[in-house]
Amino acid sequence: MELPTTRRLIGWTKRLLPVLIGATGGFAYYYFIGCVSGTCPITSNPWTSTGYGMLLGIIATWGTGRPRDEQRKDKGAT
Repeated sequence: MELPTTRRLIGWTKRLLPVLIGATGGFAYYYFIGCVSGTCPITSNPWTSTGYGMLLGIIATWGTGRPRDEQRKDKGAT
């Protein structure tokens, strides 16, 4: 038997994990590849590159807003 709080925790984890991975990737890009001269607007600042990484993580988890069951019903009805 699955508790509602467990289901909610799993839902939040599925949304937060890609954002944290994106933030880590953005910072890693700054740290290992970043611009030394400071002329690159994204990679010269760790906050900016981390923010862009988080944004990519958010975009990766962006859904259509419709549950999958409704999508299946629509496809099966046509």
